[in-house]
Amino acid sequence: MSELCNDTDFRKALEALDDLQQRQVAALFVQHVLALSGDKRLERVLKTAAEADATQEELASALKSAHAVTFDNHARCGAEGNWSDQAGYFVARAAVAATTPVTQARAGGPAWQAAMSARMAYTSSLIEDASNRSAHAECEWQYQALSDYLNV
Repeated sequence: MSELCNDTDFRKALEALDDLQQRQVAALFVQHVLALSGDKRLERVLKTAAEADATQEELASALKSAHAVTFDNHARCGAEGNWSDQAGYFVARAAVAATTPVTQARAGGPAWQAAMSARMAYTSSLIEDASNRSAHAECEWQYQALSDYLNV
């Protein structure tokens, strides 16, 4: 497979993944932004999502935990728009996507939804950041990560 360099090809590649690959790639995307959350429950969620032999019960429990983190982070965001809390919320949403069964996932599938939420988390973290990081850097990282995953 050639290198991915745009969202159209990226999304097509993600949609071609089987259920396990969707979950593992989604977990990879979430892992990349996990430090923006600080919620330790997500580490266990991602460990389960990445395991090839995770049972349906384990995945359901991980999804429930991810939903709880999403709710907790959403409640902290508040009207003042604390961007670090907002980033944590999007990391949790990405974890929800990673543990959602393909048959119940939103448009594009779990990996696409996780990628989009991870990008939102990264972008939220940039709002109060004085560095020269670019929001596009997360997209490029995801393209490369998926290319590497598919070429292994």
